[in-house]
Amino acid sequence: QVQLVESGGGLVQPGGSLRLSCAASGSIVSFNNMGWYRQTPGKQRELVAVINSGGRTNYADSVKGRFTISRDTAKNSVNLQMNSLKPEDTAVYYCTSYLTPDGYNWITYWGQGTQVTVSS
Repeated sequence: QVQLVESGGGLVQPGGSLRLSCAASGSIVSFNNMGWYRQTPGKQRELVAVINSGGRTNYADSVKGRFTISRDTAKNSVNLQMNSLKPEDTAVYYCTSYLTPDGYNWITYWGQGTQVTVSS
């Protein structure tokens, strides 16, 4: 059973910073990518940032230059450093990973989500 566990959400003032972390555990043979999505009430979940097994990154235009995604391959974890936060960054942030638990089947897993609130 694969689990993704997020941490690091919370309340921060506009212009502040937060660092989200996500650790994957369980039976994992290989990752294709790990990343972060976010969702606000009434809206679809949207991509924030993703990093693939080769280290290539992709960011939503709205976070480019402010957010940085990184991976710790040895720890099966991914981090999201969020700087210059804006009220519109307020959302539930979900960790996700496309991986194979058995070397044959590739599955997308999701974490439980962590709330990020940017407000004065």
